[in-house]
Amino acid sequence: MSKISPCIWFVNEAEAAAKFYCSLLPNSSVDTVQRSPIDTPSGKAGDVLVVGFTLAGQSFIGLNGGSPAQFSHAVSFTIHCDDQAETDRLWDALLANGGKPQQCGWLNDRWGVPWQIVPKGFTEMVASDNIEGSKRAMTAMMGMVKLDLAALKKAFDGG
Repeated sequence: MSKISPCIWFVNEAEAAAKFYCSLLPNSSVDTVQRSPIDTPSGKAGDVLVVGFTLAGQSFIGLNGGSPAQFSHAVSFTIHCDDQAETDRLWDALLANGGKPQQCGWLNDRWGVPWQIVPKGFTEMVASDNIEGSKRAMTAMMGMVKLDLAALKKAFDGG
């Protein structure tokens, strides 16, 4: 277990969310499912209370808190994708069943959790010593919803 684990608040679907997230990324697993020993405001004794899971090697906690949480982009989870195919696959999966796309590679999944789906190539462009190329890539990204690596590269190259 990591010394620090982000905790994501769910109404009552922490286990379903953990299983879904783990299905998306290698080196992921549902590690523990803890049931409440007593009745609480969020559920009855025996209901799933906390789910420990690992996503791509990072530990997380899912908590069934009973009432809806208010997520914001102030805290989000970024997935650095190897290529456009991975970007597309994860984007589509996280939007399925009620997710909402946002600007600049952001989305909220069906539970409202904010994610950033970013192809590594874009991160490399922004960090490049080619300042003018970086500016063009950033400007192109600002006009996108899902990030398009080919279009970002074209902008970076000046095309």
